[in-house]
This record gives sequence, C-alpha cells and structure tokens, in this order.
Amino acid sequence: MHLHILGICGTFMGSLAIIAKELGHRVSGSDANVYPPMSTQLEAQGIELMQGFSPQHLDPEPDLVIIGNAMSRGNEAVEHVLARGIAYTSGPQWLHDHVLQGRWVIALAGTHGKTTTTSMVTWILEDVGLNPGYLIGGVPKNFAVSARLGGEPFFVVEADEYDSAFFDKRSKFVHYMPRTLVLNNMEFDHADIFDDLAAIQRQFHHLVRTVPSNGLIIHPNNDEAIDDTLTMGCWTATQRFGVEDGVEEAQGWGARLGKDDGSQFDVLWQGEVCGTVSWTQTGIHSVNNALAAIAAAHHAGVKINDCIDALCRFEGVKRRMECLGTQAGVTVYDDFAHHPTAIATTLQGLRKQVGDARIIAIIEPRSNTMRMGVHQARLAESTTDASEVIWYQPEGLDWGLDAVVQAATIPTVLEQTIDNVIQRVVENRQEGDQVVIMSNGGFGGVHQKLLDALANY
Repeated sequence: MHLHILGICGTFMGSLAIIAKELGHRVSGSDANVYPPMSTQLEAQGIELMQGFSPQHLDPEPDLVIIGNAMSRGNEAVEHVLARGIAYTSGPQWLHDHVLQGRWVIALAGTHGKTTTTSMVTWILEDVGLNPGYLIGGVPKNFAVSARLGGEPFFVVEADEYDSAFFDKRSKFVHYMPRTLVLNNMEFDHADIFDDLAAIQRQFHHLVRTVPSNGLIIHPNNDEAIDDTLTMGCWTATQRFGVEDGVEEAQGWGARLGKDDGSQFDVLWQGEVCGTVSWTQTGIHSVNNALAAIAAAHHAGVKINDCIDALCRFEGVKRRMECLGTQAGVTVYDDFAHHPTAIATTLQGLRKQVGDARIIAIIEPRSNTMRMGVHQARLAESTTDASEVIWYQPEGLDWGLDAVVQAATIPTVLEQTIDNVIQRVVENRQEGDQVVIMSNGGFGGVHQKLLDALANY
C-alpha cells in the first residue's frame, strides 16, 4: 500500500512514517519545513520527502493519505484530497488501527518531559531484552531512530494532548488505549486549541477513562491539576512518584539525592532504598522523569534493579540539553524548552551542574502558545538561573519582547537577527561560558553557526 503523509517532518508524523515503512508500505510525504534531525533519519529509511504541499505530490494517487494536525482547510494538498475523494485518516487513528491493537501500550503523557520519559521507558525495556515497539516525538540517543514496530507485546508511545487532525479535535492520546499510563505533570499550554486548563483536564479525563481496571496510572505527588482530573473519575490503580529538595516519598516512588544537580540519586519504593542511579542527566525534573519511567517499566514486569542499571546507561535525547560541543572555551547546548516551566527547570539543572560558571540563555519564543503571548508575564522570572539572556524576536510573533526584557532582574537583551545573536556571544565570550539555545524549531541553524563562529574566534 502507498501511504502519503502530509506534515511528515513533524516529530510524531515522522516517527509514524518509520513504522509504516517497517510494516512494508511504500511511504512518501511532504512538509513545508524539512530539516534535521527528522529529515535525515527519514531519508536514511528510504522515505521520499517533498518540499511544500503541491497537489502534484499526490499524482499518482496514494492508497491512503495520513494528514498531520498541522494541516488545515485551505492547504493545497488537503483541498486536493477532499476534492478528489482520496481516502484519508489521522496519524493517531492509523496508529490505533494498524499498530496498537493487541499490544500492551505504555503511554507517557504530560505537559513536560514526555519525550525524555518515553525514551527512558523504551531504553529500560530494550536493555532487558524485551524488544519494545515505540514511537517517540524526538530522537533518543540510545536508538538509531525515533520509532519502530518492535516485538510483542510492549509498545511505548509518547502521548501528546494536542489535537489529532483538523477533522478530529480529540487529543491524540485518546486513541492509544494504554494499560500503563504516566501523567508526568499538567499545566496550561497549547492556547491555540485549548481555552483554559479545564479544557486540558477534560481531555486527560477522557484518556484516564480508557485505562483498564487491571492497568496502572502513575502520577506525581503534588500536581493539583492531575489530582483534580483523577477525581473526575478513575477506575484504575494508581502509584505516586516525586522528589522535592531531596525529601523522599514513603508512600510511593521517591528519590534521595546524592548530588544536588540530580546526576546521582537513590531510588526508593515505599521508603526503602532499591539502588542508585548515576548518569549524565541533570535537574530535579530529570530525577522525576526517571522515577516515572522506573514505575512504568516495573509495572511491565522489569525488576527495579534492572531499571536502575539501565538508566545508568541512558544517553538522553537529541535537543534535550544536548551538548553540541565546546569551541574557544564555550560549551553550547541545544534544548527544546518552549514553556516557562521548561525554561526554568532546564536552567536550574544546568546551574546546579556548573556552579558559578556563566550561563547565557538564547531563547526563541516560537511555539503557538508563545506566539499568542499567553506566558508573557512568566518569561522573565523563568530565566533567573541564567547569567545573561538573549531573546530573539522571530517573524510572526504577535507581541513584542520589550516588556520581558524590561522585567528581567538579570542582564537581558533583545536581538532581531541571528547574526547579531552570534556576534554578541562571540564578542563577549569568557572561558567556561555555558550557552543554552532554546527553541522548538530549527532556529535558523544558529547552533552550528555559533559553533563555527567560536571556532574562528
């Protein structure tokens, strides 16, 4: 069967394409923005990529078009599909119909940490020889690709609350039928499709309703929004996890920090120490992600000690505090943070790791919610663990960043061009600087451009 995917370079749709190819389908796809790492891994799988959304991409007609949720009415290719009566579906629905049936699905949901926690669970199952199938909205470093069919019975999926398609406004995750469900956290986000936090809670409630009574729901100790959601109805056993400032949780999964930066910690179950994780990840948010992953893998039958051993060899995910290199004494990181909470926790983790070293945060507010200015009032305070902040004003931002700069309590500037961003960092560089570039897009290739400029300093 020939499948054509509209929006193929999105993290979810790109991963879906890999699984479809593995199932033996001919897979092609088109997108407006084709860039690494997704484009390179798709091309390596022999998947044909096309730039833009020309109806000519659909000639000859494919057997089925899978339409990504970034596509809307008025898009040339979408209008062609509808006018010609070509069969179409959404990505989550296709995954439900052709992959998840009969599988033990482990779903990882929440506002933050989905990609990393999904990668952790997948790696634990892989490390003990269970050969899980998986679909991750990013590229985990322990694997060559972001998705695979795997063997029976386990399938691990990043469970996104964003809508499924222009013709299916339900959250993606309501299609996944998990037996093991992690709810990592819950905040207001995706203001382009949700009116308020209550609307998000309603979708999470729909997800909770799909978990069987012999399943398990894993959630944090102290997330009021999740607790309120579960009071709307829960028919499944639950387990809690969490650590705050090294305080252990005696009633569920907890952690005792060995190092303040989260790079070493004891894992506790019901207050008893089960072993020690020593790894390259940092930040309390990473410790919480690890506890959730251990709980999920343990529910799937993996021994706690084996979970801990596997996490000691967890390499992380591309674009999640990924160290890109050091040039002229300056270390450059790439991070996907695009929400005030994610910005803050990322910088907190790095601060605890590097101590008094200078941290320069370069941030592009690019997500749909950021473009709408919903989190504008929280942005300045989210960066207080940095030494200096450079905000970049992208095209299409619906508001100006001047108020964020004025509200800052640390040195903060606004730049209109990538060249000016690079120039500022290079001209003011100091030995030992830590530069964190934060964006959920390609950011004009600023990462490599900065490294090149530093190398020529």
